[in-house]
Amino acid sequence: MNILVTGANGQLGNEMRRLGAGLDHHFIFTDVNEIPGVETVHLDITDLEAVRLITESEKVDVIVNCAAYTNVEKAEDDLTLADLLNHTAPGNLARAAKERDALLIHISTDYVFSGKAFRPVREDDQTDPQSVYGATKLAGEKAVADSGCRSIIIRTAWLYSPYGKNFVKTMLNLTAEKESINVVCDQIGTPTYAADLAGLILHIIGSGNPVTGIYHFSNEGAISWYDFAQTICRLSGHKCRISPCMSSEFPAKAARPHYSVLDKSLVKKTFGITVPYWEDSLEDCLKRLG
Repeated sequence: MNILVTGANGQLGNEMRRLGAGLDHHFIFTDVNEIPGVETVHLDITDLEAVRLITESEKVDVIVNCAAYTNVEKAEDDLTLADLLNHTAPGNLARAAKERDALLIHISTDYVFSGKAFRPVREDDQTDPQSVYGATKLAGEKAVADSGCRSIIIRTAWLYSPYGKNFVKTMLNLTAEKESINVVCDQIGTPTYAADLAGLILHIIGSGNPVTGIYHFSNEGAISWYDFAQTICRLSGHKCRISPCMSSEFPAKAARPHYSVLDKSLVKKTFGITVPYWEDSLEDCLKRLG
């Protein structure tokens, strides 16, 4: 099977590289950014003709879209680029997938919801993004759906890995360097280990004829960013004192979801998977980080 991966040098893309190694598939890992020593095909997914050219020349069967504009705060002042990457680009991939009858697996976010719920959010719950980032990601979902291509949209949250910039690596640095820090305790969600999400994607591809639609995926459990930071600090053996604080103490342009735990019942039932507990996955990531 020929699998095109976009955003291959990001967190999820790198896990797709690692877990895809040795599998009986032909992967085409693409990005606009290069990493020294890492084989990457340059592809600008905002260019429809470039997308069409590579999907046809490589006879692509599956497209996995790991690329996105993910700077939630900066997106408030950068609507044009955020919309281009989160809305237009997925639409381009969907059109190319439709023309080849390829499957598109597109990654979306919990930010398409209001974040004001008090129970795990289901796939069919009302969307109501509160930020530019969330609105452009929802527009991307609609572009994929409207294309008529075979698609699976996976909404996820709080992504981290040994690669790139993320909360886990930031907390490791801060708790190693500082005596005390404050972390918000009024935003509740569930971390997602990128390796677990990549494993799900590869499982879906390997299932042969997967059921299309929208699915939610994160690790199991529900915690605050404060709880997450405390656990990172404890497992790493750091002695930093972490104090809880409210989101209002960190004024931001973009609204953050106060409750964004995702209901994973559908993905577990449909694909017969067991989802790891968030702390077990965190331990694995910390071991890899050394």
